[in-house]
Amino acid sequence: MELQTNLEEDADLNDITKKKNKRSSKSLIMKKLSCFRSSDYGHPTIEAVDNHGNVDMESASTVADKDHCPTHLVVMVNGLIGSARNWRFAAKQFLKKYPKDLIVHCSRRNSALATLDGIDVMGSRLADEVISVIARNPNVEKISFIGHSLGGLISRYAIAKLYTQNQTYQDRSGKIAGIEAINFITVATPHLGSRGHRQVPMFCGVRGLEKVGYHSSVVVRRTGRHLYLKDKANGQTPLLVQMANDSQDLKFISALQSFKRRVVYANVHSDHLVGWSTSSIRHQIQLPKIKNLVRSGRYPHILKEDAENITKQETSLDPQPKTHKKTKSATATMEEMMIKGLSKISWERVDVSFKGSKQRYLAHNTIQVNTPWMNSDGADVIQHMVDNFLV
Repeated sequence: MELQTNLEEDADLNDITKKKNKRSSKSLIMKKLSCFRSSDYGHPTIEAVDNHGNVDMESASTVADKDHCPTHLVVMVNGLIGSARNWRFAAKQFLKKYPKDLIVHCSRRNSALATLDGIDVMGSRLADEVISVIARNPNVEKISFIGHSLGGLISRYAIAKLYTQNQTYQDRSGKIAGIEAINFITVATPHLGSRGHRQVPMFCGVRGLEKVGYHSSVVVRRTGRHLYLKDKANGQTPLLVQMANDSQDLKFISALQSFKRRVVYANVHSDHLVGWSTSSIRHQIQLPKIKNLVRSGRYPHILKEDAENITKQETSLDPQPKTHKKTKSATATMEEMMIKGLSKISWERVDVSFKGSKQRYLAHNTIQVNTPWMNSDGADVIQHMVDNFLV
């Protein structure tokens, strides 16, 4: 009986130990998961959300200092079927680096299905939204825009509206909505649209598949028509082609030129939605050879060229490359018009590669760190953006 009792006690102790180990293991897993679940990303902020779900973010440390008010507004704009939350990680990094200088506004006025309404409609919405944000923050003296994917095109339209639409601001040239324009940054944005010429990498440059994409663009409604340059109502040129020049109504290039710097971040490969050419505003033949690109030490996913390669690249940036002197298709002609118009102003081009990363097939979202636990490898790209930001 005594032996049986001891055996039973040992069995109970083993069960208790197993349960403790299980609870401990579960607790450790939950701790790790809670890091991914955390929305602070190591930097607490004070946030105000309006009726549309738009978010104004300030550093908690700055809000506590009542004698200091940030004067630089950073407007972050999501892409297709996106939301304000897509920029949350990046917004935290900006506020962590510049807590006393920035107010970050994560726009959600054009989110989810509202991103199918067309670039002009969304750009007008964003312009109205920015004016309301400035009205809420009368101390703002500077403004910057950061747009991911479609958000870059929405931002380009919005700044043209803000530059020209209001009579109050027209006599204040070189400013956006009456305040000083600093940074205009786009990330994986299809500046040249998505029509043909390998602009949508998932089609692998196969004309048949590109035609299928062209005809199926109706799925994304007016936005699809704009991206595929199909909006030629009443003989007008497509909207994206119009946006490569100033018009009587909207000064698209003048608005861009008012910014102190303009930057395009582009995925070299593995971005299945937006190609390297369209996101970096270059012809296919103007793209540097990948073998000549090397990784930056501090930012492992940022590629750079040596001085010799940069010189060769700048020499090749002819708005009319030799290979385009032959008879051009309508798509090639429109592409050339857009590159020529947008090249009237200078751009900083930052090439990004996630080759070797487990997240490379999610490159379109990884470059933005859309969802940190899925796209964390893009953190160095965001850091590069933060470190080179003009405050």
